Amino acid sequence: MIENIKQLQTWLDTKIIGQEHLVERLIVALLSDGHVLVEGAPGLAKTKAIKTLSECLEADFHRIQFTPDLLPADVTGSDIYKPKDGNFEFQKGPIFHNLVLADEINRAPAKVQSALLEAMAERQISVGKNTYKLPDLFLVMATQNPIEQEGTYTLPEAQMDRFLLHVKVDYPAAGSERKILDLSREEQNLNFKSFEKPLTQLELDKARKSVRDVHMSEQVEKYLVQLVLATRNSDKYGGDLNNWLEYGASPRATIALDVCSKALAWLNNKDFVSPDDIRSVAHDILRHRIILSFEAEANGVSSDQVIDELLRVVPSA
Repeated sequence: MIENIKQLQTWLDTKIIGQEHLVERLIVALLSDGHVLVEGAPGLAKTKAIKTLSECLEADFHRIQFTPDLLPADVTGSDIYKPKDGNFEFQKGPIFHNLVLADEINRAPAKVQSALLEAMAERQISVGKNTYKLPDLFLVMATQNPIEQEGTYTLPEAQMDRFLLHVKVDYPAAGSERKILDLSREEQNLNFKSFEKPLTQLELDKARKSVRDVHMSEQVEKYLVQLVLATRNSDKYGGDLNNWLEYGASPRATIALDVCSKALAWLNNKDFVSPDDIRSVAHDILRHRIILSFEAEANGVSSDQVIDELLRVVPSA
């Protein structure tokens, strides 16, 4: 099973050039059954990444462009009146797909955010008095543009916490830029192949079970818990960490560190989790779950700097 997933990752790396971190985190989220918030400037293959992933799976894909005039029904669907028989019939919205891209999620108003939050958290949507279950394979990848903030709505903390990972993507290196140019020319000439054998949902389920079986020792588990507790009781560690943190991470951070570190260890052909696996995913799991103090913001301290300090002061043994 690991061979199929590794083939998938290798294939994606040839199509999403220069964004290996994003590709790896998408696969980690897929194996962990969670949602991903991706932050990056336009043109960094965020949309292409999730769309290409869907083409490699036995799954369907839909993109929702979030705008200020979007309504909840545009996401969930709505009851349509049928004059012929005088009844209402529910018409499913785009959220009823396996992989959903919520593009520029912070441009939608609160009611739309609320509808999406229910879908992400409960794997269901409510329309009127009825509740409708979403597909078993359901992953939302939302994007945010960090450059332009005019006309946007800040995501509520409750919704941010529902994202398993918050991934930041940056510009590719010079060598990758040349490869992107070559790939673009190939695609313009229709000189490209599709993924040979899409991964079935049954195969994905088996992979997820294998990930859950990855061993985590008691010592590593204690380290994981201490990292999260340190964000809430930073006074114990004093110094900069205590001055920079206002609110710590929720128990969802503990759960996310557990499942994602196991998925990463499994991807690296290991049957156990090491502290390095936890440290590797810590930034993507914690950066949207901690709230910085006024002092930190006034001094230009970022969430990533706080997490760097957290990993420095919390001993792994």
